[in-house]
Amino acid sequence: KTSNLIPPPEEDIQAKHGAEDFSLAFARIENHYFMNGAFFPRDGYLLEKEQIDKIRHIPTFIVQGRYDVVCPMMSAYDLHKAFPEAEFKVTLTGHSQYEPEITSELVKATDRFKYRYTA
Repeated sequence: KTSNLIPPPEEDIQAKHGAEDFSLAFARIENHYFMNGAFFPRDGYLLEKEQIDKIRHIPTFIVQGRYDVVCPMMSAYDLHKAFPEAEFKVTLTGHSQYEPEITSELVKATDRFKYRYTA
């Protein structure tokens, strides 16, 4: 329920996430990821100039939900400060890419590449 600003109906949540095997697998994966520092060598690693310089040439769009409690707004803002070439869009949503406003912004960003790399 933390991923959406407006959670879906309880029956939808149960249908998708209610199975015991799914819940256990999801919890194990997330806990392993967080207990291992997201597999980065140190805090702030992705924001270091050396790391940003590796991707600076790649067109990048940051779409952040203003009310995202999973990935706080400050994380996206810090990334944009370190990588100002990236376009930064804040939506009035939570965390989920399935919220209509986030989906719309992601599709707009993706559509900008539609004809960019055609033969």
